[in-house]
Amino acid sequence: MTITVYSKPACVQCTATTRALDARGLNYDVIDLTQDDAAMEIVTQLGYRQAPVVIAGENHWAGFRPDLIGSLA
Repeated sequence: MTITVYSKPACVQCTATTRALDARGLNYDVIDLTQDDAAMEIVTQLGYRQAPVVIAGENHWAGFRPDLIGSLA
C-alpha cells in the first residue's frame, strides 16, 4: 500500500503524523503543499482544508489520527 502525507512547514500535526508512521515502521512519501500546486489541488478536491492529509490506499483523512495510523500497521 502506498502512503502519502501531504504536509506543510512548521505543522505540529504533520510532524506528529510522520513520527507515528515512523514508529510503526511504515514507509511513506511526504509532499509539501506549499511547494506543489498539483498536490494542493488534489487535497482541495478531496474536500480538505487542513494539513496533514494522509492518503493510504483507498483511505484518506486530515489531521493527526493515531487511531487510523494504527490500523495501517
